[in-house]
Amino acid sequence: MKKLTKYLLSLVLAVGFFSCDEKFDEINTNLVDPTTLNPLFLLNQGILDMRYRDGGSSLQDLSYNFGIVQQIITPFGSSLAGANYNQLNLSNSQRIWQNTYRNVLKNTVDAVEKSKVNPDNTNLYHSARIWKAYAYMVLTDTYGDIPYFEGAKGFIEQIVSPKYDSQETIYVDLLKELEEATAGLDPNKASSTSEILYGGDPLKWKKFGYSLMLRAAMRLTKASPSKAETYVTKAVAGGLISSNAENAVLRNTSVFNNYIGVHLGAREKANYYLTEPFVNHLKTNEDPRLESIAIRHVGATNGPSQTISRITRDPDLQIGMPMGHDDVSINSVLAENGVVSLWDYSQANIYTVLKVDSPQFFLTYSQTQLLLAEAAVRGWVQGGAATYYEEGIKANMEQMAFYDLDATVSEQAAATYIANHPLENEMALEQINTEYWISSFLDGSELFANFRRSGYPTLEANPYTGSEITGNFIRSMPYPDSETVVNRSNLQEAISRQGPNNLDRRVWWDQP
Repeated sequence: MKKLTKYLLSLVLAVGFFSCDEKFDEINTNLVDPTTLNPLFLLNQGILDMRYRDGGSSLQDLSYNFGIVQQIITPFGSSLAGANYNQLNLSNSQRIWQNTYRNVLKNTVDAVEKSKVNPDNTNLYHSARIWKAYAYMVLTDTYGDIPYFEGAKGFIEQIVSPKYDSQETIYVDLLKELEEATAGLDPNKASSTSEILYGGDPLKWKKFGYSLMLRAAMRLTKASPSKAETYVTKAVAGGLISSNAENAVLRNTSVFNNYIGVHLGAREKANYYLTEPFVNHLKTNEDPRLESIAIRHVGATNGPSQTISRITRDPDLQIGMPMGHDDVSINSVLAENGVVSLWDYSQANIYTVLKVDSPQFFLTYSQTQLLLAEAAVRGWVQGGAATYYEEGIKANMEQMAFYDLDATVSEQAAATYIANHPLENEMALEQINTEYWISSFLDGSELFANFRRSGYPTLEANPYTGSEITGNFIRSMPYPDSETVVNRSNLQEAISRQGPNNLDRRVWWDQP
């Protein structure tokens, strides 16, 4: 009887076990979390992330890029130190590296890989290739040699210690990628209107791709003039952005914020100021854009006293902060500058160009026209340099209204400025690239890159006495400490090829 009972009990348990095992896979399958993502979503995330995921990530622009080109500066040190003191602040100098690799390229490279296997995603595939080229340009222009051919493949191919490639090799491939991807876009094939840069329009992506090719080619004016001319010619033949309606722009909202605007409207509101060289240039030349981008809290003696009632946008009353001071030494020049405190200097307008929902521009019609003006001066394109130059200025004046209607520059004001600043042959390159400096306001990576590439505008070296650089200007960002920890041998090989890992190191195309 005991044997029979044991047998029946074993049978019941076995049946129960197999009946449970029968639905084991179903029960243990996560029906909520995805195992793969639509490449369209990945590309959109890569585009969004290019302008950062939070305010803190914007500190590389605020502490380095804007300060190096002397448009926005802070007198404060510690966590905000950077170009204001010409000193290394690793917490800020590595933010573009971290954001571009961890966010932008991780998603964009995955979008490229996923979309290339589906013939219905042809246009998405080529758009993602163009965006990948854009992101890699920002990264290599900032740091020099970087992991490129093996870069951002930790998720796809488990390459966790990628080799560094020379910037020269990278630019050769970037131009090839842009040529192939832009040519591959086909208006007769499917596209998705949910893509956030151009609504999936392959013709607009084509113009963006060729305009980016023009930008990449012009980077090589000193390093490889013949290649630069070749690809400038290809870009023009392909068809460039032809109006502000075709600008590559991130249209921010109250949900997807302009994080530079968020940072300067909140935590850093009292810390960053327009520089004396930038404000004085706009004032001296009676540039109507100054009223669109600058405000001053007249008489403010501290951060809390920067109230709306003190604001003036009057160009004649704007006063830029001089270079070369910390928050103590700045007090020695307040009287001669005509301000009562450091909080009394002009700032970027958080109610127009830096609202939380203000757009952010990746590549514009204005920039494209000004690059064409320089190419015309060099004899690389047909058309008059003066015509491109004037159109580039006009386009940027019109672009002001995209930030806010209150930032609009009138047609008459634009026409007057253009008439008063004709292109002069002997000064053409300086005039064109100084206008590019103004046109690229708030586009930190592009400002830094074109300043090094062209040598304009002509700026005095930051006179701060505690400078850590040997030259007049910072030339690139050092690699982050994380690379020393996880990719030491490949990093050391790149450093041995380029030179010391410091703020003085020149990237390949930045030649004296």
